[in-house]
Amino acid sequence: MTDSSRSVDSLRANVARALPAALDTLTQLVRIPSVSWDGFDAAHVEASAEFVADRVRTLGLFDEVRIVREPHSDGPGHGQPAVLARRDPKPGFPTVLLYAHHDVQPEGDRAVWQSDPFEPEIRNGRMYGRGAADDKAGVLVHLTALEQLRDVLGDDLSIGLALFIEGEEEFGSRSFTSVLDRHLSLLKSDVIVVADSDNRTVDIPSLTVSLRGNTTFALTVSTLDHASHSGMLGGAVPDAMMAAMTLVSTLYTADGSVAVEGLRSHSAPVPDFTVEELRHDAGLKDGVSEVGTGPILSRLWFQPAITVTGIDAPSVKNASNTLVPSVTLKISVRVAPGQTAREAFDVVAAHLRANAPWGAHLEFGHVDFGNPFLVDASGSAASLELDALRDAWGGADPVMVGVGGSIPFVADLVDRFPDAQILITGVEDPASRAHSPNESLSIAVFERAILAETLFLTRLNDRAE
Repeated sequence: MTDSSRSVDSLRANVARALPAALDTLTQLVRIPSVSWDGFDAAHVEASAEFVADRVRTLGLFDEVRIVREPHSDGPGHGQPAVLARRDPKPGFPTVLLYAHHDVQPEGDRAVWQSDPFEPEIRNGRMYGRGAADDKAGVLVHLTALEQLRDVLGDDLSIGLALFIEGEEEFGSRSFTSVLDRHLSLLKSDVIVVADSDNRTVDIPSLTVSLRGNTTFALTVSTLDHASHSGMLGGAVPDAMMAAMTLVSTLYTADGSVAVEGLRSHSAPVPDFTVEELRHDAGLKDGVSEVGTGPILSRLWFQPAITVTGIDAPSVKNASNTLVPSVTLKISVRVAPGQTAREAFDVVAAHLRANAPWGAHLEFGHVDFGNPFLVDASGSAASLELDALRDAWGGADPVMVGVGGSIPFVADLVDRFPDAQILITGVEDPASRAHSPNESLSIAVFERAILAETLFLTRLNDRAE
């Protein structure tokens, strides 16, 4: 049975009182530049893990708290440190696994930031800093909601709790399956809450029910054994840049749709979304149109996309009048639900080989796969979460959305815990600019997300009694 201390109004007041401390802890965590990519100081990721583990221990809720580093599942080496914890349920009660990640993307071009990316600054109701939204706020949502759960329920806390705060989500989760397999009993759960997605707007919450998959790879295009004078041989000899640009153009139709035969789309209804909204969210410059066909959200959620995310070639500063013998491209393919990332890579690679101009040599490397996912939103946990979101957002109806980005490890969670209900929530909104300069967190969304998770966990505990 619930009582007045567990009412929406009471819990909302509790969360409001806890918010300043949560923001202070988040500020301290964002100050740690925990970039998990190769080439960055791993000591910062270690420090971030220690910071999180210390806060988890301080809660006094868990029977065990560990920091673990497990081997990569696809090659030599070990992953970055993850924080794991568990509290067993009372007999007959379910266990909830709470996931987030404490690592972050590199800062990018610091000159574009309006404030230091690792010295959080609050402006106009938002906290600016790398990881402020993605996903250190997700970590603090879990920790603060658990703090509320402890204080409100006390000895009435009966559900089991597990925690998985990953340390390398931004670098491909290469040890994710190793962590699952080596600590399966610690993480075994009936409901999984992934706090690493976004919301429709600041004032409209979302539950993510579909994710595109992703396959990334490096493509090296070569045409010459060595560089040659562009004036002496240009016009008769194809250089690698010329071949690469010609090849990339075959990936798209005239309207910008993907032109690779065998890349599939998913069919499902989508809400209305205007071109004006797209222009605002994407920051399209005047005169630049959108690409593709069909409803905009269908293009973003349920159709494939191909992006060249990087090129290794001579820089403009170092360019000379030579034909370039070889260039390397980093290519990202977003995969619609219903097709595996492996199959998508195979058809894209076949297309590239079939369309290589002038006999250019192609070499593929650094291939990574992350499968798409469709959430079953018909379960009891999803219904409970939707109610919690509605109450936390003051009566605003939550929307069930797809996400064009990828969270590849969700498919691994389904594989290891096939009977668990998975809920994908988050603290981002269209203005968060995750992965970009001037990443930010809406403090209003942060507070509502904490309340929503507190309501969900409290009600799950009460309902299971």
